[in-house]
Amino acid sequence: SATCSSPVQVPQPLLPLPTAAAQQLDELLADLGHTESKLAVAGQGAEVPAEPSLDNMLGSLTRDLQELGITAAPTGVCAACHKPIAGKVLTVLGKTWHPEHFACTHCGQELGGRSFFERDGLPYCEEDYHQAFSPRCAYCAGPIYQKVLTALDQTWHPEHFFCTHCGKVFGDDGFHERNGKPYCRQDFLDMFAPKCRGCERPVMDDYLSALQGVWHPECFVCADCLNGFADGSFFELEGRPYCEQHFYQRQGSICHGCGCPVTGRCVTAAGRKYHPEHFICSYCLGKLQKGSYCERSDKMYCQTCHKKLFL
Repeated sequence: SATCSSPVQVPQPLLPLPTAAAQQLDELLADLGHTESKLAVAGQGAEVPAEPSLDNMLGSLTRDLQELGITAAPTGVCAACHKPIAGKVLTVLGKTWHPEHFACTHCGQELGGRSFFERDGLPYCEEDYHQAFSPRCAYCAGPIYQKVLTALDQTWHPEHFFCTHCGKVFGDDGFHERNGKPYCRQDFLDMFAPKCRGCERPVMDDYLSALQGVWHPECFVCADCLNGFADGSFFELEGRPYCEQHFYQRQGSICHGCGCPVTGRCVTAAGRKYHPEHFICSYCLGKLQKGSYCERSDKMYCQTCHKKLFL
């Protein structure tokens, strides 16, 4: 069955009494509204101004607040624009900045969330810092970002310091310098070291100086028999050294009788040279007189022996 009952009254929430702080807030809002109305009346009939900049807006807001007796204490002065910072502040390099004003000194790119480099108290992005201040490679002229190699009073990328001739990077042997350029040991010796007159290879250590050139000691030998010069004396012919025997042999000054060099008086017969004491008959060994001899099979005979043996 249905039961009737009187409606129950729902209690209404109680409104709190206004406090002194609330009253001050109401007064502030009323004053702001009054200020807005004054600005609106002042702007009637005037041309629409250009959109104000952020700095002008902040300046106007600060002045309006000051007219209302409200002073906003700045958190610092921006090192870039030298104006007070009322909002977010960035503290870097011992100075305060508007976040949007902390930028690369060269290109102007903001650095707030990026790594940067400092020079003389000024910030730079990585690229501009290296382009302006990093050492330059003597080979490619580019800035050196990381490891730097110093040689020949210049700086180099380690991978760009190599032999000027063969292009190989230097190892434990180091390098040699010529006219301000680096060379590996092998190329330096091949290109610039004096060459031995005997073997044409570079002379690096001990050497002999003779015949207007330098020689390895083991290469300074007779050009014919390849024997060294025991007593240090030699004979020169056409720029080459010879022992006495082969020098006179090449000069045609070897005694046909004894095979030794003819250095003094000599007898020339049948296109050959003889020591006077060796110009003798091949059979009787008697001394021959020039103009009174006979030749047979490359041998000399007196006329008597020649008749006896061959006629």
